[in-house]
Amino acid sequence: MSPTASQLLGKSNVGGSSCSPAAAALLLSLCLGFLPSVATCPPHCLCASDIISCSGRNLSTLPFDLPSYATRLDLSHNALTALCVDWISQPFDRLATLVLSRNSISRVDVDAFAVAPHLLHLDLSSNRLTVLNSSVFTGLKELKELLLFGNQIIQINPGAFSDLHSLQRLYLSGNRLMDFPLGLYWEPGGPRNLTFLDLSYNRLSRVPIQNLLSLSQKGGIYLQENPLVCDCALLALLEYWMWKQYRPLVDFRGEYPCRDDSGLVSECSQQVASRMPLEEQTYQVEPGKWLQVPCPGLASPATTSPEVFWVTPRTVVNSSTNDPNSNIIVFTNGTLEIRSALVEDSGMYGCVTARGYHHPPSEPLEVRVVVGNLSTTSSSGLAHRSSAEHFNTAFTTLASCVVSIILVLLYLYLTPCRCRDGRSGGARGCGGRAIILCSDPREVESGQRRSNGKRVAFLEPQAEDSDIGVPKSPAVNSGHATTEGILKNGSRTVGQTLTDPAHMA
Repeated sequence: MSPTASQLLGKSNVGGSSCSPAAAALLLSLCLGFLPSVATCPPHCLCASDIISCSGRNLSTLPFDLPSYATRLDLSHNALTALCVDWISQPFDRLATLVLSRNSISRVDVDAFAVAPHLLHLDLSSNRLTVLNSSVFTGLKELKELLLFGNQIIQINPGAFSDLHSLQRLYLSGNRLMDFPLGLYWEPGGPRNLTFLDLSYNRLSRVPIQNLLSLSQKGGIYLQENPLVCDCALLALLEYWMWKQYRPLVDFRGEYPCRDDSGLVSECSQQVASRMPLEEQTYQVEPGKWLQVPCPGLASPATTSPEVFWVTPRTVVNSSTNDPNSNIIVFTNGTLEIRSALVEDSGMYGCVTARGYHHPPSEPLEVRVVVGNLSTTSSSGLAHRSSAEHFNTAFTTLASCVVSIILVLLYLYLTPCRCRDGRSGGARGCGGRAIILCSDPREVESGQRRSNGKRVAFLEPQAEDSDIGVPKSPAVNSGHATTEGILKNGSRTVGQTLTDPAHMA
């Protein structure tokens, strides 16, 4: 029983007095099993909302009263040596980021992280881990980023990364690994969407070239500052990565072996390199037929050449380890053969071999293989272009209709100048259906007629209703000009009577 409850009970029993309301509420909550929890920040830590930082406190064990509402817990720069099953006294169901860097952790037990099942980021960098045991990260099915750089890891046991289904980024830089951890990709229960692997600054001397060609299509693999043995296969890999502008190589090109000044570059290139013009880059074959595709850039004819890899849409094959069950093989001269071609074999095929020079991105090292009718294969692209053209035509038609409607509305609602009879001053219809559009609306009221500043629009001539059956008479006596004349500015008017300024005077 807590000291607060004992004190309340002691006070309530003195002199036979009844319990206070607060004590009664506390007793009731204790009887019902609801223990009061006050979220307080430990004295050696800093707390800001849901962030708790106990960094740099030289802690060898964790405080007992860490608030469980934290989403980020920083325990870096302390003296922790082991993570046992009960290294945290209570579960952290909301914890998303756990920082344990810069400690002295050399052992992590199985289920040590079961108290934080929703962890997304785990930082174990700069510790003293030497071996990653099986199932060491059990329960972290939502973990996306794992930092293990700066340790002393020399061995990764099978199943060490099981349960890490959501892992996307893994940092293993600055350890003592001598073998590439292929089990990270192939073992059941491991990461399914790993897109970033940092193995730089380890002790790798050889890497699986064929596997790397396949894995590098899914994400970045960093291998700089490893004592890699430079051979023709590694040179071919680096040349292909450079041609593909593979960021892990482009960003750290000076920290890889097989530089241009090495003698092996010229040795490999003398055997196979040829800057001959590339042949046709598209090959078509009917389903069920056989097709041979030469490697772009190799000397022709060639009988033998160093190891040649082909990156196909479904797998990576090479000339030294052909799978007898596969319908795609590579000959020793680098030629690719597709037997009993399937529609699924269509796609881009890249030939990877040591050519001895850097290829600009514009120089194709890949060929396109089409299984089936070429027009049928490209029908989807044609349909897409056709739909785009139809959309453009419809849009143009709609825009034209809108513009036409606007012009018609402007024509109908623009106020015309009214023609006036010089004798009566009353308004009448303009003779010959001519409409003079005024530049100044005040001219409509004043009745002024100036030759300048007028815009004249002409329609077909027709008689006015008031003039039907009345013979036309010259307008000279009435002080008006004829219905056809020349304005002072040289514009010709037809079908309208204009007042002569001399008669008006």
